[in-house]
Amino acid sequence: MRIAVTYQDGSVFPHFGHTAQFKLYDVENGQVTGSQVVSTNGQGHGALAALLGQLHADTLICGGIGGGAQAALAAAGIRLYGGVSGSADAAVQALLDGTLAYDPAAHCDHHGHEGHSCGEHSCGHHTCGQ
Repeated sequence: MRIAVTYQDGSVFPHFGHTAQFKLYDVENGQVTGSQVVSTNGQGHGALAALLGQLHADTLICGGIGGGAQAALAAAGIRLYGGVSGSADAAVQALLDGTLAYDPAAHCDHHGHEGHSCGEHSCGHHTCGQ
């Protein structure tokens, strides 16, 4: 199993589409056997699902995430645990322990556009995960 976490300064980064790094955790027999931090090389939103596929991640822990990115992850066969905050290492351990607090309905609303979430693409500024 390979778990990816949106990552910044030891914590789960709150916005999937804007993350600059993922921390990848290799897991065998329920134990972390190794980890590494990788750059997204400036890729964002929908391209990140493809990057996670290339990195052989099968699970993602993140904060907010738009509907298009959720669909791209599902199409890539990557299990999603959204709405997570706090320490990345602690989140992975909680997932392995079966105690991770996550929100299956997590969505991206970190843009600063009043009344805008990534599921609403009418702001005209960008698209989230599509």
